[in-house]
Amino acid sequence: MKVTELVAQFAQPIVESHGCSLWDVEYVREGSERFLRLYIEKEGGVDITDCEAISRAVDPVLDEKDPIAESYHFEVCSAGLERALKRPGDFERFMDSPITVKLYRPRNGLKEIPGILRGYDDGKVTMEAGKETLTFEKSEVALVRLRVEF
Repeated sequence: MKVTELVAQFAQPIVESHGCSLWDVEYVREGSERFLRLYIEKEGGVDITDCEAISRAVDPVLDEKDPIAESYHFEVCSAGLERALKRPGDFERFMDSPITVKLYRPRNGLKEIPGILRGYDDGKVTMEAGKETLTFEKSEVALVRLRVEF
């Protein structure tokens, strides 16, 4: 089992006991440092108090279960308004929402294309961009995230 899946398994009930839900777990290297991040959300938005309370509750469990051998920084963050969509359920939940699709290679000279999410099927993303409907294969898409319009 991957570190992120293991951490999600024991962190989720703790996060939910604080009135939030676990959006994602990320374990990444940034420069020479490693970071374990929990991304949380709740109705009405997450604030610093939520992040702090969940961090204090999860930290001793991380020490006890010790899922990561090397040293790392632990952070609890809001999933954010422009969060990445990763799982099929994320796409279902935000169907017909404004998104930005980031591509590995440009299409029509663009690597980032804004539009409205219209479909998702096994990694294939369909969006409405202006009057055009575009479909991207899983292999073309680097990232899909929500887009806030003002």
